[in-house]
Amino acid sequence: MTSGQLDDIDHALIRFLRRDARTPTAELARRLGVSRTTVQARLERLERSGAITGYTIQTGEGYDPGVIRATVLIQVEPRRTASVVGALGKMREVEGLFTTAGRFDMAIQLAAPGTPQLDAALDRIGALDGVRGMESLIHLTAKIDRRR
Repeated sequence: MTSGQLDDIDHALIRFLRRDARTPTAELARRLGVSRTTVQARLERLERSGAITGYTIQTGEGYDPGVIRATVLIQVEPRRTASVVGALGKMREVEGLFTTAGRFDMAIQLAAPGTPQLDAALDRIGALDGVRGMESLIHLTAKIDRRR
C-alpha cells in the first residue's frame, strides 16, 4: 500500500502511533473522531498491507549515555554491493544502511559503546572487499532529533 492509497484518517493514525505506539485504541478513536472498531480495522488493514510493519520503542537520553554515533559514507565497487551489504548487515554497530546518490554510494549509521569500538568498526568497514573509499562523520550533539 502506498501513501497515495491512504486517506487522511490513515495518515493521522500513523502520525499518532509514531508519537506513541502504545496509545490505547480508545484514545486513538477519540482523537480521530471514529469508533474503536474503525481504528482496529484500519490498524489490521495497515499491518496486512505493509504500511505498518511493526511497533518499537525509543530510548531516552539516559539509557545509553556512553554510546557514540557516526554516519559513514562509503564508495562501493558496483559488483561488490551485495557482499558489502551482507557484511554490514552482520555488524552489530550498524543501526541503518541507506543507498545514496552523489559521490558516495551508501550511508551507514553506526553506534558503538565508545571510541575504541567505533574505531574498530570503522577499520572493519574500510577493510571490506569492495569498499573503495569512505568518510566518517562523528555525531556530537543532537540539535534536532525527531526519533524521540
